[in-house]
Amino acid sequence: MILTKNDITQIASACGLDFPRLMAFISVESGGHGFDPVTGKIIIQFEPSWMSKYLTKFKIAHKFYRITDAQGNRDYVIEVGDKKISNGVEGQKSEWISFNTAFSIHPKSALLSTSIGLMQVMGFNYAACGYPSVDAMWDSFKKGDYQQILGGATFIKNNITLYNALRNKNWKLVAYYYNGPNYAINNYDKKLAAAYLKYNI
Repeated sequence: MILTKNDITQIASACGLDFPRLMAFISVESGGHGFDPVTGKIIIQFEPSWMSKYLTKFKIAHKFYRITDAQGNRDYVIEVGDKKISNGVEGQKSEWISFNTAFSIHPKSALLSTSIGLMQVMGFNYAACGYPSVDAMWDSFKKGDYQQILGGATFIKNNITLYNALRNKNWKLVAYYYNGPNYAINNYDKKLAAAYLKYNI
């Protein structure tokens, strides 16, 4: 991340937040990297379950199912014709392979179904981030860390339940509204609370 503390403080202030609250999201979601240090590509997490929902919405026939290996690792699989996507929580190389395959099947569904950047905001949240389309959000976030953080902070500001939970430091509610009902599996609430304390100096 190339932005300074002052840069992030200004973005946070413009959205009614402060530096430690915003940094909690940045550090937990992406480890402080909006772009892969190796490839330079924007950090992504493709979500097959959302892709399946959008393929259904756009009336594209597909198969969607889950597989579990001997070690208990789960992958979600999408099949459309002769194209197949298998994806859990992978490294960036695998994530981009899955995303590119999804994009070749249906570009808009792929863009909507992927979280991107420093704060890992899902594409379908483009309007709450202040963009007229998911394409505009992606194009902006690809420009740099500033755009990614501003978009993420704007998303928080526009989600009043999330915003109030964050203002009150109710980390369980924050985790629920930002990461979903399964947040406790990875101690997401505890990680946010710890990160807030780290940067609240």
